[in-house]
Amino acid sequence: MTSQREPRLADAAEIAAEQGLTPARISGLYTERAENAAGRTFPEPVDMRGRSRLWDHAEVTEWFAHRAPARLRGYKPPTRDPEELLNAADASRFLGYKNVNQVTTFVRDRPGYFPEPDVVEEMGTAENPYRRQLWKVGTLLNWLETRPGRGRRAGAKAVAPLPNVPVDGDPDELLGASEAAALLGYKSIQSFSSLLSQGKLPLLETPDAIAEDAGRQNGRQRWTRRRILEQSAQRKPPGRPRR
Repeated sequence: MTSQREPRLADAAEIAAEQGLTPARISGLYTERAENAAGRTFPEPVDMRGRSRLWDHAEVTEWFAHRAPARLRGYKPPTRDPEELLNAADASRFLGYKNVNQVTTFVRDRPGYFPEPDVVEEMGTAENPYRRQLWKVGTLLNWLETRPGRGRRAGAKAVAPLPNVPVDGDPDELLGASEAAALLGYKSIQSFSSLLSQGKLPLLETPDAIAEDAGRQNGRQRWTRRRILEQSAQRKPPGRPRR
C-alpha cells in the first residue's frame, strides 16, 4: 500500500528565493490577499515555525504558475504568418519566454495544458529516431489568448468536455490524460495536469506506457485503468490548514 505523501513546507524566505522576490514581498502577497491571473488568492499558511508562517510548497508554486511575470504582462508577440510552423524552442521565444525549453516542459510535464503540435515529423535514423514537433503561429496565438489563468474572453472557445469513461472497462486498457482526469472526477484536464506535476498523484508519477505511432498523440503518457482507479481510491479530502 502506498502511503500519502507529506506536503513539503516552505517559509517566506525559501519561496522568495525560488521566485526572485523578497521575503517581505511574499508576506505582503499573503496579507494583501493578492490574486493571481486565475482569480485565486495567495494560499493560506498550513503551519507555523516559531513566528514564521509555513506554506504548502506545491500550493504556492501552483499559485505562482498563474501569476504572469511582470515582463510578460501585456506582452505582444511579433507579427508572423499564422501558418508558419515553429519548433518548441522557437515557439518558446515567440511566446516571450526566456527559457527556450519552456514549451517542451509544458508538453512533457503538464499534459493538456499546451496545445497539441500541428505537425509531428519523424526524424533521425532507424537506430536513433526522434520526433520534431511543430506548432503553427496561429495555434500559439490562440493559446496565448485563452490559456488557463487568463480568464475567458469574448469569443474564446469553450473548454472541451472530458470524455465519458466507464469504470468497469478493461483494467489493463491504456488511457490518456483526459480519460484519467475523468475517472478521477476532475472537471478539467488542467486540474489533473496540475496535481500530477505537483506530485499529488503518486501512483501516476510513472506512466505505464508512452504513446507511439499515434500521430499527434506521440510521446504522450498513458496509464492503465487499474492504476488510475487505484489512485482514485486513495484520494482524500484535503485537511484544514492549521493556525
